[in-house]
Amino acid sequence: MTFRLFSLTTMAALAALAQSPKPAPRAADGHPDLSGIWTNATITPFERPRELAGKEFFTPQEALDWEKGHVRNFDKRDDIKGTTADVTLAYNDFWWDPGTRLFQSRRTSIVIDPPDGHVPALLPARQKQLQEEAAARRKRCDRPGCGLENSGQPGPADGPEDRPLMERCLSFSNAAPMVSSAYNNDYEIVQTPGFVGIDVEMVHQMRRIPLDGSPHPASDVRFWVGDSRGRWEGDTLVVDTTNFRGETQFRGADENLHLTEKLTRLDADTLRYRFTVDDPTAFTHPWTGEVTFVKAKGLLYEYACHEGNEGMTGILAGARADEKKAAAPGNR
Repeated sequence: MTFRLFSLTTMAALAALAQSPKPAPRAADGHPDLSGIWTNATITPFERPRELAGKEFFTPQEALDWEKGHVRNFDKRDDIKGTTADVTLAYNDFWWDPGTRLFQSRRTSIVIDPPDGHVPALLPARQKQLQEEAAARRKRCDRPGCGLENSGQPGPADGPEDRPLMERCLSFSNAAPMVSSAYNNDYEIVQTPGFVGIDVEMVHQMRRIPLDGSPHPASDVRFWVGDSRGRWEGDTLVVDTTNFRGETQFRGADENLHLTEKLTRLDADTLRYRFTVDDPTAFTHPWTGEVTFVKAKGLLYEYACHEGNEGMTGILAGARADEKKAAAPGNR
């Protein structure tokens, strides 16, 4: 009886061990090995929805129900299929790939601080600045034919510098901080004792993070995804990023954005990523988000934005065609 009880207990322990996550691997220098290809695709809301106010986590059943009912449809346009409006819009649903699951933490929002799950308000001066920039853009476009009315990105198009960063294939909003987007949510991390590189699938942006204790460059040197410097705090990689360009404007931030990121490998298949946004000239106070990265299947392929951005030729040519049409007799 004793032997049988011991055998059953041992078998149960072995079964539990087999189901537990594999431990996080370590690099040759003893630090956790963050290298690999990861994805943060999710349907976890960035900010907590109104109907979930006061609720930080889903229960397991609530999470299943949310995933069944909230798979995002970005572009349902069956009613305009085959029309000019259909053709001039961006990708249809087939091309979007935001994910179908909540993060493993079952949090109800990516924003975890403030506790209400919402990004703090912009300062009045920053709101005014953004409003003035938008008004100036509209004023520049206050003429016949201006605005690429048939595109999804209205506004002036005298030259490529007028167009949004994503249209120019310069930068997207999921590189720093690394938050999930509509598609291309994969990242490849390469790690050495003195350096970490993060290849962001979207727009093939590469983040270079030295670990040698070197300082940030002078404040007049600016980058689309900022300048990053890393250090280890125990088993967590802490990345300090400053020197952003003002055009980046993550959630309304300006060039004074100070981003602190913390990457912790929880096990062989999971990275916890926390980021804190501190911009004293944009937000009323700092705020923090949390994202879960899981091991991705397959390889990271080049994202050839506009196939070398040849699309910009069409965008500017379309603007000239709109202007010509507006200037034609009978349209003035």
